[in-house]
Amino acid sequence: MLKIKDLHASVEDKEILKGVSLEVKPGEVHAIMGPNGSGKSTLASVIAGKEEFEITKGSILFEGEDLEDVSPEERAHKGVFLSFQYPVEIPGVSVTNFMKTAINESRKARGQEDMPANEMLKLIREKSEMLDIDRKFLSRSLNQGFSGGEKKRNEIFQMAMLEPKLAILDETDSGLDIDALRIVANGVNKLKSKDNAVILITHYQRLLEYIIPDFVHVIHDGKIVKSGTKELALELEEKGYDWLKKEPVA
Repeated sequence: MLKIKDLHASVEDKEILKGVSLEVKPGEVHAIMGPNGSGKSTLASVIAGKEEFEITKGSILFEGEDLEDVSPEERAHKGVFLSFQYPVEIPGVSVTNFMKTAINESRKARGQEDMPANEMLKLIREKSEMLDIDRKFLSRSLNQGFSGGEKKRNEIFQMAMLEPKLAILDETDSGLDIDALRIVANGVNKLKSKDNAVILITHYQRLLEYIIPDFVHVIHDGKIVKSGTKELALELEEKGYDWLKKEPVA
């Protein structure tokens, strides 16, 4: 599904990614861990196509297509979803209306007509019930006055509605209490399937107690320096990241 080869990327002439290679197949969950400033969020942004980042070397293939010249909007329409670390507030636009617009724009990009209103309402009802979302929540302005947990729950709702092929969750556990963390994790687990894939970007092992990754990768100084299973995350929790500097690149 996703093949990243020897990826180098810069922002404002400062090199952040220094040769990242990664392959994600359908049905897999990959966790990306690493200290602050290691390149985790940059990797997420580059995959999603944020324009402030420049790819200087290497490639990103999504379902066999090179994404270098594909806009963020086109990537989203092709099935790449990025949950933001700090979601934007949009006063006056309800969660429901935002989702209607997003879904119909994706359908338009695929040459389809707008989803009929009754189908849209049915879909909203099904997904909100799946994620235990109160209907009143859906009428609120997007992210305005939302707690950290509500913002993250809203992003998982967006993911449920859009049904992306590849979901990238950038520090979705940041600032969440244990109850909010469980809600988000349960939502992700319910949405996993053999046909989609998830990349989790996180500092901490605690999220991985609820969403079990198939692979854990550690980024340090713009490179993946070690890969393993969930046990690697437990080792990081115990030892921190400094010990990896002394090891050869995996």
